[in-house]
Amino acid sequence: MMRTTIPAEEILHKAHSVGQYYGFRPLADLTAKARGAARAKGYPETLAGITLDPSAESVASFLKQCQNIEAVPSSRQPLFLWHTNIAAGRAPQKKAVVQFHTIGADRALADAAIIRAALALVRDLYHEEPVLRINSMGDKETRARYARELGNFFKKRAGTLSEECLSRAKSDAFDAAEYIIANECADELPAPTEHLSDASRKRFEDLLEYLEMTETPYELARTLLSRGNAWNDLCFEILAGEKRVAWGSRYNELARHFFKTPSPLTATGVVLTFASGGTAVVKKAPSPRIRFSFVHIGDEAKRLSIKLAEDLRKARVPLVQHIGVESLTEQMLLAEHASTPYLLIMGRKEALESSAILRHRENQTETTIPLASLIERLKATA
Repeated sequence: MMRTTIPAEEILHKAHSVGQYYGFRPLADLTAKARGAARAKGYPETLAGITLDPSAESVASFLKQCQNIEAVPSSRQPLFLWHTNIAAGRAPQKKAVVQFHTIGADRALADAAIIRAALALVRDLYHEEPVLRINSMGDKETRARYARELGNFFKKRAGTLSEECLSRAKSDAFDAAEYIIANECADELPAPTEHLSDASRKRFEDLLEYLEMTETPYELARTLLSRGNAWNDLCFEILAGEKRVAWGSRYNELARHFFKTPSPLTATGVVLTFASGGTAVVKKAPSPRIRFSFVHIGDEAKRLSIKLAEDLRKARVPLVQHIGVESLTEQMLLAEHASTPYLLIMGRKEALESSAILRHRENQTETTIPLASLIERLKATA
């Protein structure tokens, strides 16, 4: 039987572990560094009058905290962050929320990293294999096209649909579509993916290809819809025991209310909710002694790093990586900051040969290790 309540400490500790291995920094770390310099701000005026669903409210609250500490993504250093409402030293929340976000990384890699991190956390906390359901609502162009198609659908079937559905369709085609999905047969409802713009179709196909190449199981969910006041393009949900425990999507338009950047901003996030409990005061997650920084160059190495992340985490190899950072120079700087004694390096050549290079930073000695024996060798070195 699936767990109904999960101790807050366990959620916090597992989220720390997942974030470390998939390259997501805790927002709390940035907030602590900015303490004293942070400026509290309310929601942007441009959000006034916009109704947000509960998941979008959680994302907006996260973005406001990023804005307060002036955490701004750049082309060299996109933001890969995770956040929770569970705080060490405080009483546990009855409803625990954990979020993973990528801001400023316009690649399928970023979406795939978020999905894999969320799946790993759900798998750990519920002790069963989660189900990923995924769809795309497309961009503004797609949404307008799909809204017209929904309007035609309701008009043609006015004689067979319920009065409630038709009443909703007169004011909001998407509201009517959600109603028919929840209460009536939705088999004939038009699918958003049939009306994607060329740009949206390419983005969605790139992600599906990435999921397949990283052996991430998924189901196409043609009736999974999202609202355009917060979400765009990709949307997905994660089920555990047939219950939705996570909602994720791109949210470019929502992010632009909080970040003023010269170029269009891309953002993706997932919000996971858990019924939690536990001790009167949540204990701090242990700080691991990191021995290895995993740096990678090129798409082949990035894909392998995503696949390897879970095996390395399960084996408790003391390793950190920053999957979403493209630049080798930036990854090396982050490794310097982490002060790890070893670098694990993978480029295109190593990825194609199923190997990695282990470099001792003190004496610069290097050893090439086959991936088949990588975990055993790293555990012996650590």
